[in-house]
Amino acid sequence: MAKLNINGKPYDVDVDPTTPLLWAIREQVGLTGTKYGCGVAQCGACTVHIDGSPVRSCVMPVSAAEGKKITTIEGLAVNGVLTKVQKAWHDHEVPQCGYCQSGMIMAVTSLLNSKPKPTDADIDAAITNICRCGTFQQVREAIHAAVKA
Repeated sequence: MAKLNINGKPYDVDVDPTTPLLWAIREQVGLTGTKYGCGVAQCGACTVHIDGSPVRSCVMPVSAAEGKKITTIEGLAVNGVLTKVQKAWHDHEVPQCGYCQSGMIMAVTSLLNSKPKPTDADIDAAITNICRCGTFQQVREAIHAAVKA
């Protein structure tokens, strides 16, 4: 039995300690905003925050997440109020299919928490998530809008 703190709530999940955190979040806890994309930590659809840092949950074992603060896309908005990144995503109509966007928002949120005014070079270095629809220009515009918000 693993004890996880997800979005400020305690969860006991009955999984093998080597189970990827992604599957515990989705299948055991029922939070489906975090997506499975590639399974090898390349695409970023599964990005969550662990103690404030972005982590690809598809390759992180549950055992490594115990005792840490896990935040998923469902844990960003507070009382229904979107974060400045989520609002910028909406205002700039970033998603097309939307599948990768929760991971992208998590990565961008972490970037802005560590670097409130990133340059384009900072964005290129930090945001390695893949969007198959190719919305990278809209992503960059939304990041700059969130910075100004």
